[in-house]
Amino acid sequence: MIDLIELFRHWHAGRSQVQISDGLGIDRKTIRKYVAPAVAEGLAPGEGPFDEAVWRARIAGWFPEVLDPAARAVTWPVIATRHGWIETQLDASVTVATIAQRLRDDHGVEVSESSVRRYVATHFADRIAEAKATVPRGAVPAGAEAQVDYGKLGMWRDPGTDRRVTVWAFAMILACSRMLFVQPVLRMDQSSWCASHVAAFEFFGGVPSRVVCDNLKTGVTRPDLYDPQINRAYAELATHYGVLIDPARAGKPKDKPRIERPMPYIRDSFWRGREFSSLAQMQDAALDWCTRVYGRHQHRGLDGAAPAVVFDAVEKPALEPLPRRPFEPVVYSLGKVAPDCHVKSGKALYSCPWRLIGQQVLVRTVGDVVQIFHNDHVVATHVRHLSGRATNFEHYPPHKTAHTLQTVSWCRHQAEQAGPHVVQVVAELSQINAVHRLRAIQAILRLRERHDDARLDAACARALEVGDPNYRTIKGILAAGTEHDGQPAPAPTPTPAFLRGPDAFDTERSA
Repeated sequence: MIDLIELFRHWHAGRSQVQISDGLGIDRKTIRKYVAPAVAEGLAPGEGPFDEAVWRARIAGWFPEVLDPAARAVTWPVIATRHGWIETQLDASVTVATIAQRLRDDHGVEVSESSVRRYVATHFADRIAEAKATVPRGAVPAGAEAQVDYGKLGMWRDPGTDRRVTVWAFAMILACSRMLFVQPVLRMDQSSWCASHVAAFEFFGGVPSRVVCDNLKTGVTRPDLYDPQINRAYAELATHYGVLIDPARAGKPKDKPRIERPMPYIRDSFWRGREFSSLAQMQDAALDWCTRVYGRHQHRGLDGAAPAVVFDAVEKPALEPLPRRPFEPVVYSLGKVAPDCHVKSGKALYSCPWRLIGQQVLVRTVGDVVQIFHNDHVVATHVRHLSGRATNFEHYPPHKTAHTLQTVSWCRHQAEQAGPHVVQVVAELSQINAVHRLRAIQAILRLRERHDDARLDAACARALEVGDPNYRTIKGILAAGTEHDGQPAPAPTPTPAFLRGPDAFDTERSA
């Protein structure tokens, strides 16, 4: 009756249904339901002064169940015709709201949801009590547990880029003192997840024994009640700080209620109605809010005590000390070695041994070092690049690295094996600029793969005679077979012992 008097007081004052809903927290469909009899009788807002006694009488006539709870049972005989069906629905764990909806839509029973709730509460009280029964959780020892969660704050226009972005709140709360850490972030990737943990531990000045988190991929690779698989980077962070990661059960927010409940308060008290000039300024404001606002408010779970007071007195001394060396953010990524012997990590490419082409490898990035693992063994190490390629030529197949390793010194040594005129050509090309003409020298020496050293040396001599000792000239002389033009023909090669020359075959053929 008191609630309805307040509703009609607002309606009589001329407030709209939206204003009444926002002011009293009542759904607009409920407002229309209770205001309908007044509108049907021709009453209008603002007609004369509001007389509470008159309105009490009107409400009692319109809604007798307000004064007489027994009057609520007028619809129960209709609901009772589906008593057995309701029992089967409850056995199947169907909610009361769904049962009311199915009664109306599937069975044509025109009753309200509230009537169905009262009927179920009266006739199936044991089941309702059993469903609501929970085991109360005892007090958490100081320093024993922290709970972690992400929550959406809202949209924000970044002044630096003039773009609207979604802002998320990383929040960690100590279960004993309820001391809270909040850090707004724009990304919820692996790096941000670990960096926020590091910032939280530094804010508290210590490390709890256990962290309860959600089953998001940046924390838990494979959720499991008994043996969850923790993300590699997150596991390294836990090892560095000596903290146990204990993920909540999938779809069970009650496993970490102390961080679930403050999220709406964070959104309302810290975020709404405030302007921020940058992400860094927003994060600083969040730390200030955690200390001055949330840390000093009277917490109902602490019997009215302030979280900051309980934290300083009880929990801070119980936290494990921070390690001497800060944790370096680690990023793991999986990749497949491409045919060019490189694997992608971020925007950069890193070379791997050529035998791993087509296989999956694990790339670990920490600081300025990139390590590549295969079967838990390090197969390559590189300096971190933001983009581009990092190549170790030893990772290429031998036939691919030979040309790369053909330096000027190597070329001179090969020329000495081919002949004096080849040495002379290489020397002349080297006088101009050995590094600049290295490709031309390498190309001349590669002619040994198709021609013997004697022909190559003769072609180089011919090119020196015409005054044009370059690759194209030497290649053309060999192709035309003019390396001996103007020179005496080379003496025939003597026949090795125990072998007959071509003249012997001609003699036998004539005989």
